[in-house]
Amino acid sequence: MKILSLFFLLFAIGTAHAAQEPQGVFKRSCGMCHNGQLPMAPREGDSAAWKPRLEKGMNTLVKHVTEGFNAMPARGMCMDCSADDYTHVIEWMSRQN
Repeated sequence: MKILSLFFLLFAIGTAHAAQEPQGVFKRSCGMCHNGQLPMAPREGDSAAWKPRLEKGMNTLVKHVTEGFNAMPARGMCMDCSADDYTHVIEWMSRQN
């Protein structure tokens, strides 16, 4: 019984999803397009480009990332990101420098 309990504890710890650092997600998944490679992708810190997008609401933006939108591939190339991760990355990218 103790071994079974230990197994479930280790399984729960191993499968828990911790929030990822927005900067890290940006560097490995978002930056290639959002740092100027694609002119239609709003750049990190470009408040003018982000303003009309943010006005659509965070739920819409997260949906666009998850499902893909225009040139953005589904999941924004971050296959292990959660909706919370996307929210944090969008908030980080759209902040004013």
